[in-house]
Amino acid sequence: MNHEFMEALDELEKDRGIDKEVIIDTIEQALLTAYKKNFGSAQNVRVSVDREGGEVRVYSQRRVVDESDLYDTFLEIELADAIKIDPSYQLGDIIENEVTPKDFGRIAAQTAKQVVVQRIREAEREIVYNEFIEKESEIVTGEIARATSKTVYVNIGKIEASMPENEQIPGEEYKAGQKIKVYILEVKKTNKGPQIVVSRSHPGLVKRLFEMQVVEIFEGLVQIKSVSREAGSRTKIAVQSIDEKIDPIGACVGPKGSRVKAVVDELGGEKIDIINYSDDPAEFISASLSPSKVEKVEINEEEKTALVVVPDYQLSLAIGKSGQNARLAAKLTNWKIDIKSVSQMKEEMEAQKALEDVDFVEENIELPAQDIELDSQNIDLDEE
Repeated sequence: MNHEFMEALDELEKDRGIDKEVIIDTIEQALLTAYKKNFGSAQNVRVSVDREGGEVRVYSQRRVVDESDLYDTFLEIELADAIKIDPSYQLGDIIENEVTPKDFGRIAAQTAKQVVVQRIREAEREIVYNEFIEKESEIVTGEIARATSKTVYVNIGKIEASMPENEQIPGEEYKAGQKIKVYILEVKKTNKGPQIVVSRSHPGLVKRLFEMQVVEIFEGLVQIKSVSREAGSRTKIAVQSIDEKIDPIGACVGPKGSRVKAVVDELGGEKIDIINYSDDPAEFISASLSPSKVEKVEINEEEKTALVVVPDYQLSLAIGKSGQNARLAAKLTNWKIDIKSVSQMKEEMEAQKALEDVDFVEENIELPAQDIELDSQNIDLDEE
């Protein structure tokens, strides 16, 4: 190593933010290992790199001990012998002698290069990790690098992220070179560098897309309270305005439906229901079953369940294809929802009334039976 090498470390520190002192300390430790490997490890040695000129020197170290405590002459020196070298030495001091091998400069140069390259890689990984850990739960635009049967790999700047099968939109095609918006689901630090998982199916993607399209949401005037989603098919989003003058649904829909259309187009035609959020569970549950109309909602606060009554002709709409509408409403509100039609409720009430009438008759019949039993007992007594 030489003066030019040290200047290069200065530039590295300035351009990449890699601490020069940390690199030199790492080089010294690596050179110490290299020395012991190539020249024997019997001696206790120290490697020093000059911070200005870059010269490398190796020093053997021996501790000053009393004559009676001398055990290893490679590691220790008697006080009497130490005083001959320098009268100021005392017990416990360390005496150093330079033992730099003649060809150690070549080893030092190779080791230093390896250390610097490794530190650069580690620094770059750290920079990438710090950059993307701040973007977790955000949207980024990437380019598809390649797609396998299970995983899609997306270039999102300085790193390639992975999108597992369960984070993809069912039926959506992914081709190399295609530009795509993805939701950063997870950023992990590993020995091989940052590992980033992205998603197209996560409800957070819909939320972030609306934040991008609806200025009122971005400014905090309209709040997204909850989102439930079955990717590729349908999404429900509950919104609330903190300004009475702003219609939250109208703000999300936009002029001539332009805002919601932009989100739908990004999601490949996925249907989106936008509903008003309410602190009243009955109102919120009723709205969550949109586009179905609701007659009545009965709430059980303790069990967090709701019985919803809808017109007969609205039952299939309220439940949805394969139960999707009811399922999404339950996820959106975080309530267990049971949906019945007016006719079903009427039939159940009539059946319950009939059952109560039968119970009442049975209770009346039981009393004569007891009287008859007593009469039988009287007859038996007479016969005796």
